[in-house]
Amino acid sequence: MTVMTETVARPYEHPVTVRSQVTVPLRFPDGFSATAEVMTFHGLADGKEHLLLGLGQWEQTLLDQGPEVAAPLVRLHSECLTGDVFGSERCDCGPQLREAVEEIAAVGGFLLYLRQEGRGIGLYSKLDAYALQDTGLDTYEANVALGRGEDERDYTAAAQMLGALGAGRIRLLTNNPDKAGQLAALGVDVAEQVPTGVHLSEANLRYLAAKRTHTAHTIELPSVDSPTTTDAVPSHDEILARVEALVPRLRERAGETEELRRIPDATMAELKAAGVFQMLAPKAVGGFGMGLETYVQVVRTLAQGCVSTAWSVGHLVEHVWMLARWPQQAQDEVFADGPAPLAAATGAPPGAAEQVPGGFAISGRWSFASGVMHSDWALLAVQHGSVRLQCLVPLAELELLDVWHTAGLRGTGSNDLRAENLFVPAHRALAWDALAAADNPGSLIHPDPSIHIPMATFLNMVAPAAALGAAEYALEEFRKLLMVRKVKQTVEKRQADSPLAQARFTQAYGQVATARLHWEEAVRVVAASFGRRPVAFTDGERAQYRLSLGLSGQASAEAVRLILTGSGGSVHRLTHPLQRIQRDVNVLLNHASLTMDPILEQAGRGLLDLGFTIPAEQF
Repeated sequence: MTVMTETVARPYEHPVTVRSQVTVPLRFPDGFSATAEVMTFHGLADGKEHLLLGLGQWEQTLLDQGPEVAAPLVRLHSECLTGDVFGSERCDCGPQLREAVEEIAAVGGFLLYLRQEGRGIGLYSKLDAYALQDTGLDTYEANVALGRGEDERDYTAAAQMLGALGAGRIRLLTNNPDKAGQLAALGVDVAEQVPTGVHLSEANLRYLAAKRTHTAHTIELPSVDSPTTTDAVPSHDEILARVEALVPRLRERAGETEELRRIPDATMAELKAAGVFQMLAPKAVGGFGMGLETYVQVVRTLAQGCVSTAWSVGHLVEHVWMLARWPQQAQDEVFADGPAPLAAATGAPPGAAEQVPGGFAISGRWSFASGVMHSDWALLAVQHGSVRLQCLVPLAELELLDVWHTAGLRGTGSNDLRAENLFVPAHRALAWDALAAADNPGSLIHPDPSIHIPMATFLNMVAPAAALGAAEYALEEFRKLLMVRKVKQTVEKRQADSPLAQARFTQAYGQVATARLHWEEAVRVVAASFGRRPVAFTDGERAQYRLSLGLSGQASAEAVRLILTGSGGSVHRLTHPLQRIQRDVNVLLNHASLTMDPILEQAGRGLLDLGFTIPAEQF
């Protein structure tokens, strides 16, 4: 906490003036762009070259100021050369800068770029502090060890710049209570403190934890010790809270995820730190042993940040659950390194298997290997005579074919795999019927209820959950757009004032509500079967939950269509989340779990008690 002297505690007694203003187009590495009005000042208290960036409709927000109107959104961002320029992951400064520009540009306000490197101790001293942190000190202890203050920043100049523009009442984008406290003491009315996202990586976890515990930053983090190394099993609400904290960062990285065609390493680190991948792993191997309801809620929540990430993570989590259904010898092998072995799984089309001494020789080319870019193992379907097998193969023994170039879900990296006469030992080949059944080999090893659930139940859940989460995200973005967008050739100040826009939003809201109700009904029907032994569905129940999932997907897609139609041409830029959501949902609708023609046909037969024309396990 900085202690201010009486001479600088009242900056409005020492007003400053704008010395220059210039328009600067901004573009970030992930493709996001914005336009800023960059201002410099005469008379700042500390004599430094601080900048103020006016973003979005900042002039209008100043004109609209009043107790009943939203105040300008403001971010005080302290210069960080290592994070802002070089992309260092030892801090969260670069991601916060990127996030702030987008958030402020959407509603109108100011980003103040303050020349206070290293919390005011300077660049060289900050790097010296990094060296001390490598010996075990936290970020504050390192500053003190150098003979400096824990935080030497002073926000007098920031208050002066805001005063020069007449921004006496603001909404402050920060997790740091000291910023709000200093500004309030300097005469700025902080009407609201808006939290930033939690930009977590393996490299900055201790840094963020120190900010949370030492200076009361409002940051939700998993334990500094990874959940994989503790005995604590989170509750349903706790794991969802961890995932919800990741959503802003997933949104920020969505463009990068598409460009890479896989989940970024930093996101994978955050997901692992949150314990997401061990949700369905049995408790006996160090997992959480959670059920379907938690699993699908996590997928839905992740999709509110990035649909590609939700899809890949949903399948990777599900595949851990599939590995726990295998006999003991295979489980000993895959769970040897921890409770969440990552595996891709694909059966389209199945390969061919020939029995050889000690196992099988398999050949084939398998498509749609979701999660393959992050996996150590692959679960491959093969045909041996009339028997369908699943083979567990180290990914290093397979050829990865880079073919995933798609309109949507690009970030899933669901590439192809190929093998020719690859030997698979007998203990890593299992009949599909045995693996998929409620009384699978793993169910004799683990008491966790989810291991006793027929496999097709979970396989059908990912796409509808991802579609629903995507539609909910789209509705949120649409609402923001309506509140600030001025439509050409209309008299309304903003789109939200148009009765037609209000009707469109209501329609989209209704479609999302419909999608949610159908989805919740499907989850209810499936969950109701868990108490049975063996777990099994009647044809009517199977038809009911599959139909509800399909209708949920349809309603989600219709909501997104309505939103895109009413959002103007700018949302079709590749940097805009709404166009990405539209493309992702369009691809989701082509997945077998959401393709309506076969769903309607088989569901009709099941509801009318006519019997399915395909094996029930395939529906």
